[in-house]
Amino acid sequence: MSKAYESAGVNIEAGYEGVKRMQRHVESTMRKEVIGALGGFGGMFDLSQLGLKEPVLVSGTDGVGTKLMLAQSLNKHDTVGIDAVAMCVNDILVQGAEPLFFLDYLALGKNDPEVVEQLVAGVAEGCRQAGCALVGGETAEMPGLYDETEYDIAGFVVGAAEKSKLIDQARSGDVLIGIPSNGIHSNGFSLVRKIVADSELDLMESAPFAPEQLLGEALLTPTRIYVKAVKGLFPYVNGMAHITGGGFVENIPRMLPETCGASVNVSQVELLPVFRWLMEAGGLTQDDMLETFNCGIGMVLAVSPEHKDHVLQTLTAAGENPVELGHVTDAPGLTIEGELR
Repeated sequence: MSKAYESAGVNIEAGYEGVKRMQRHVESTMRKEVIGALGGFGGMFDLSQLGLKEPVLVSGTDGVGTKLMLAQSLNKHDTVGIDAVAMCVNDILVQGAEPLFFLDYLALGKNDPEVVEQLVAGVAEGCRQAGCALVGGETAEMPGLYDETEYDIAGFVVGAAEKSKLIDQARSGDVLIGIPSNGIHSNGFSLVRKIVADSELDLMESAPFAPEQLLGEALLTPTRIYVKAVKGLFPYVNGMAHITGGGFVENIPRMLPETCGASVNVSQVELLPVFRWLMEAGGLTQDDMLETFNCGIGMVLAVSPEHKDHVLQTLTAAGENPVELGHVTDAPGLTIEGELR
């Protein structure tokens, strides 16, 4: 085999080894609608098998952000793939779409098959949690653009919904119900890393907010995937917001019509220990927190008052701890009441 490309810093054999290693992880995500196997030029999915009368495809794409820098510092790569899936599937979930298939994009300074396998194993785990198939992707070795230990990972998801059942916008009088997150997810990590550096903390030390864990591992807790918690509630939901970058302040208004606003009582939100630590160590105000982080609420549902009890009871029976956050108002704008606790 020609050594010319290898002399430029690209190891083709390592690429082949990476594909071989990821095969079993990809196969674990398969759905009956998938046509073909890994390695084709395109992934195929038989939409006709879904039984939708008027199918609408809903797509989303996202990355993991600077949280990747923690994974690279710790040489721990098995969770950020879950993040890549979560950030995509949670976004299309808010429109009432079931995630169907996912593709990933991985760019590396050096193709290390073991690292690639860890990354794809995480993607496959995220796909299993979301119930979608990993039908393809791209692994690009880019020496000169990335250092040997650096990489970036992003993803793309396609879901489907019945046209008549799409979740659109909240309505005046709707009750806002929050579903708890499990941590920072994948937003605000530039600020998180600054607070860690300013506090002169070592990622290999015990976390100030979770002494039983190393700080780096605690911060790498993968983004929660809300598909199983929310999918069965689609018929009762008028609007939904995924609390990502921009926190409460940016994301809750995204599900509101121009004529409506929302009143949110954040005293109902119990800050997770990691957020309490970030707030105190970083000297952050409540506004800083609500404009940057999910603060412990990863998804907000807007439901009609007559469905409130059913939604709360269903979530509780499923092991969730839902929080009634407030309501949709007739006056435009977001009103924040109370204090985070």
